[in-house]
Amino acid sequence: MKHMIIDGVSCEFENARNVLEVAQKNGIDIPNLCYCENLSIYGGCRMCVVENERGGIEASCTMIPKDGMVVKTNSAKLLKHRKLILELLLSTHRVECTTCDQSGKCKLQEYANRYGVHQQRFENDYCKEPIDATSPSIVRDPSKCILCSKCVRMCSEIQNIGAIDICSRGKDSFVSCGFGQSMIDTNCVGCGQCAAVCPTGALTVKNEVDKMWKMIYDTGKKVAVQIAPSVRVGVGEEFGIPASTPVIGKIVTALKRMGVDYVFDTSLTADLTIMEESAEFFEKLKNGDKLPMFTSCCPGWIKHIEKTYPEIMPQVSTCGSPMEMFGALIRQQFKGEPMYSVAIMPCSAKKMEAARPEMVKDGERLTDLVITSQELVRMIKEYGIDFANLPDTAPDDPFAPYTGGGVIFGVSGGVTEAVIRKVLGDTSDATMAKVAECGVRGLDGIKAFEVTAGDTTLRIAVASGLANADKLIEKVQSGEEFFHFIEIMACPNGCIGGGGQPPACNARKVERYDGIFEADKECELKSCELNPALDSVYKLLDGRSHELLHIHYPDHARK
Repeated sequence: MKHMIIDGVSCEFENARNVLEVAQKNGIDIPNLCYCENLSIYGGCRMCVVENERGGIEASCTMIPKDGMVVKTNSAKLLKHRKLILELLLSTHRVECTTCDQSGKCKLQEYANRYGVHQQRFENDYCKEPIDATSPSIVRDPSKCILCSKCVRMCSEIQNIGAIDICSRGKDSFVSCGFGQSMIDTNCVGCGQCAAVCPTGALTVKNEVDKMWKMIYDTGKKVAVQIAPSVRVGVGEEFGIPASTPVIGKIVTALKRMGVDYVFDTSLTADLTIMEESAEFFEKLKNGDKLPMFTSCCPGWIKHIEKTYPEIMPQVSTCGSPMEMFGALIRQQFKGEPMYSVAIMPCSAKKMEAARPEMVKDGERLTDLVITSQELVRMIKEYGIDFANLPDTAPDDPFAPYTGGGVIFGVSGGVTEAVIRKVLGDTSDATMAKVAECGVRGLDGIKAFEVTAGDTTLRIAVASGLANADKLIEKVQSGEEFFHFIEIMACPNGCIGGGGQPPACNARKVERYDGIFEADKECELKSCELNPALDSVYKLLDGRSHELLHIHYPDHARK
């Protein structure tokens, strides 16, 4: 183990890629705007500068740690330097903090307060490129961009999309879509990962809280809300509750207090998805259809297929996402009643999914509105609810029951594990332990493993993050690898890291992951076929399950 001295504190490190990382792991906070642990090092903002033994100033994010190194993170020289950087950044940033969606979470705002920068010394000259709100999911405001390039690196390195980039040079530089396009006209999949890393509010998930309040206060219609599995480990963090603690009961209580009429847990239709998807999969196996079969739950992944791999769409499951399946149930259960169908999702791409023309059944849109975990947090705070001290309330009947197999949809590999549980047909402790150890779990970007069910051995792969999906598909299409079944989620680590969740570091995502499986442990029933509500659900669908629960995208019919 190596040691270096930071602000007089001996700090251990091993295999650290920079001084900033060493400091963070030892509880020393160095301000930074362009650094992200999952992205390449950029070194552009210079906020993270430290002073070496010779009095020189270096960016800690590009500084290689060495055994015996001594640095300072605070000095008169560094304070002056950081204040100047902040003043220069504020001179190119449209300052409207009180009305900005990122207010209270903006890194630039935080550091301006931290270092006492309360006046603009330089003339303000921000980018005049207009706000782009063409995407159903993402709003881009160039006037708030500080050119940290986090969004660009996230979109290109982690998602392999490249919908945005830095244009022009020098003081004329700005982040934009290629050829001056609007977001809606690019290959953007709406995943929201760009917004998740943006430090200033230049990129945000579209805020539709006002629409939700209008629905709640509309006395002529009832409001039915469904809550995605991963939301239970995202919302509580904003109220001081550990990320590993599921808070679905408190969310139900909060929504009821706000005036929502019915609250359901989407874990029920996650169970329903596995019933339909596993049947579809084995039908493909029986018929000798082309494999692998790909999952269809993630709208960002579906959009990526349409834009990049339309030829594989016939191999994609026709099952609608759990969100759209629940929308169909709500429409059937309350048929003829004036009703708003609302979904609370961890995913900004779900806003795009709900707006698709395929999401209309019997002349009604399956989901009228999607709000994200972050939007729900805003509503709870706006209403003045003491969330941390709320009692728990169960979801409403007749759709209250769900199994652990439905809950684990919230993490990468969760869909696959739920399928495996269903295929094995055995939920004993010994079998569940075997499933957990088969290779399906963990936060690796790509997982590949085999599962034996009876006389059949299935090769399965799981990928999260679209760059990882591309790597996997390349191997499949080249013939290097063969799989029977592939699960893909657009967001790294799955829905727990969705673009609509409160932004989280890797350590926080690990806590969320643990929280999902803690919720799974609390479920007495582990596999979808054991859900007692599904019999009544199929009766409600009245022989129309395929018609109402399956979505046929245009490219499904490709030859």
